[in-house]
Amino acid sequence: MALQFDGNAILNNTVSTEPGVPGVVAMLTDRGGNIFEGAAGLRETGKPDPMALDTVTALFSTSKAITSTAALQLVEDGTLDLDAPASRYAPDIGKLQVMTGFDDAGDPILRAPKRTVTTRDLLLHRSGLCYEFFNEDYLRLATEKGQPSVITGTKAALMSPLAFDPGERWEYGSGIDWAGQVIEGITGKRLGEVMQSRIFDPLGIEDMTFELTDAMRARMAQVHARGEDGSLTPMGFELPDTPEVHMGGHGLYGTVGDYMKFIRMWLNDGQGDHGRVLKPETIAMAEQNHLGDLKVVGLPGQVPALTHDAELFPGLSKSWSLGFMINDEEAPTGRPAGALGWAGLANLFYWIDRQNGIGGFWATQILPFGDVPSFTGYLNFESAAYSALRMAKAA
Repeated sequence: MALQFDGNAILNNTVSTEPGVPGVVAMLTDRGGNIFEGAAGLRETGKPDPMALDTVTALFSTSKAITSTAALQLVEDGTLDLDAPASRYAPDIGKLQVMTGFDDAGDPILRAPKRTVTTRDLLLHRSGLCYEFFNEDYLRLATEKGQPSVITGTKAALMSPLAFDPGERWEYGSGIDWAGQVIEGITGKRLGEVMQSRIFDPLGIEDMTFELTDAMRARMAQVHARGEDGSLTPMGFELPDTPEVHMGGHGLYGTVGDYMKFIRMWLNDGQGDHGRVLKPETIAMAEQNHLGDLKVVGLPGQVPALTHDAELFPGLSKSWSLGFMINDEEAPTGRPAGALGWAGLANLFYWIDRQNGIGGFWATQILPFGDVPSFTGYLNFESAAYSALRMAKAA
């Protein structure tokens, strides 16, 4: 089955149709290599530099799956027990208490959690850790009590209370940042070093890092703010280039081409071009639903400049694996039930369909999350990929 796909018209239309996007890079792969590679538009509005296949973007939460993969490697090694207290490996997480409300002075009311946070909780977003841009109480801590945002790259940003007892529900947050601390506690190395030797090198990834270099910055796309009138303004946004903490939940920079090598590894049962990253049995275990009866829910946007209300495939049942969201039902794009995927704050989206052996990535750099032109373009891109797949199967 030879899959024929050309997404250039979708990319060009997403850039040129008002209100449009400044620039986009998108790729589609099968198990053997990229089927489509495309770029359209500009890295920054008002400047001539074109978006290109080697353009560097802030990967935001698409970093999470890579950190989860590093954790799975330690499970294979026998050095990480997912169900042991995470404080065994990252002691400071044991200091976090559950916030039950605020007192008359506006200070958080805290108590001990009913049970300890495990690394499995962290990977599944059921730890009680949240984000201020999706959780009202966290936003109040940030605005009234000076709780630092995770984008500061500081340890203080991680020392936020739990919004609920571990295991109580699914809510998106900084759990994967803490999973990175678990990995560092076990290996005695910074997270970026672990990824370089155990993930990036076996996959042949060349441009992915927590510490942005001048050479990468020269090829970087600017994050743009979408105004209420649809206009786009470059923000000059950049994560700290020498962060105190390598934030495994959002801190990587990289290229779409390099991320495709990671997607292909998951399509190929853990095998990379230059070595094995995970065992096939680990992949098969990890891709299953590990949330049990809990479900992924929509996230209410609390900071309009950063995100709209957010939900991928609203109305469809969704679960969580050890690394990715799972759509429990076939998606409107044609993505089959059981496929994997997720997104990043600046409107980056990807999926991994192990059943059909394809995956894709769509990268723009726009805030707030849920930007209609970018998200619509992505859905058109994925839908066109499945249309091409159906045609290939019918041929």
